Amino acid sequence: MSLTPIPSPVRARADDAAHLVLTLSCADRAGIIQTVSAFLFDHGGNVVESQQYGDRRTGRFFMRVEFEAVGDASLDPEVLRGDFARIADPFGMSWRLTDARAHQRVLIMVSKFGHCLNDLLYRASTGALGIDIVAIVSNHPDLRLLAEHNDVPFHHVPVTAETKPAAERRLLELVGDLGVDLVVLARYMQILSEDLCKQLEGRAINIHHSMLPSFKGARPYHQAHERGVKLVGATAHYVTTDLDEGPIIEQELARIDHSMSADEVSARGRDTECLALARAVHWHTTNRVLLDGHRTVVFT
Repeated sequence: MSLTPIPSPVRARADDAAHLVLTLSCADRAGIIQTVSAFLFDHGGNVVESQQYGDRRTGRFFMRVEFEAVGDASLDPEVLRGDFARIADPFGMSWRLTDARAHQRVLIMVSKFGHCLNDLLYRASTGALGIDIVAIVSNHPDLRLLAEHNDVPFHHVPVTAETKPAAERRLLELVGDLGVDLVVLARYMQILSEDLCKQLEGRAINIHHSMLPSFKGARPYHQAHERGVKLVGATAHYVTTDLDEGPIIEQELARIDHSMSADEVSARGRDTECLALARAVHWHTTNRVLLDGHRTVVFT
């Protein structure tokens, strides 16, 4: 299965004018779109992309707007944040205003399987993912050479039952010292503590095969092959204290058949993991994912 390219989030520009993204959610009511549009117009902003969704089930409204400066407008982010807060408060909005072209700083955690790590490194190096991978953390030394080949600092942090608290403290030190925006568990085969999950809430993404709970433990694709499964897949989701049950960002499926060996099934499954994770990272780091309770709204 070939991996579908992910469009680069960095758009070609003819100038250095500000290019910003506003995301928001609030209780759904009349006038939200009109208020936001008028605000951007009054501040010299030209909308280049706008998406919105009203969840009738929960009564929540979600919106993502990309905009750029018109003419001589400066679109100073700090000024915009201060001014927008005054119109956001009456609506009870949760909102963010970010630079559309800024690269998020990403730390990748991995164990011994390197396919997702390698895929993310390649996409970042080609610009298909607009991220800066600032560190790789692993509980095994196996993938050090891959990290060094890509000029990314590698941190071997072994984990045992006795050292797990110290290992998680080391991870949080790296997150703080490196100014990490997003932690990606790219087949990191350790369960994070409840406290660490809470500290990384909303900024940690995990990937796993989508055959849970049927095929747990080691060699899940081989187990699936033995049972004659016809579909394999992967799920990328936010990390929460509920193991493998965080809000889902992306899923990918691939069809398999009786003629394939267990190793071929595993390879097909690894492809789905790479693609689902890359898409999830892309959408998160381009501010396209908003939480809706246990669900996500993804403006692709």
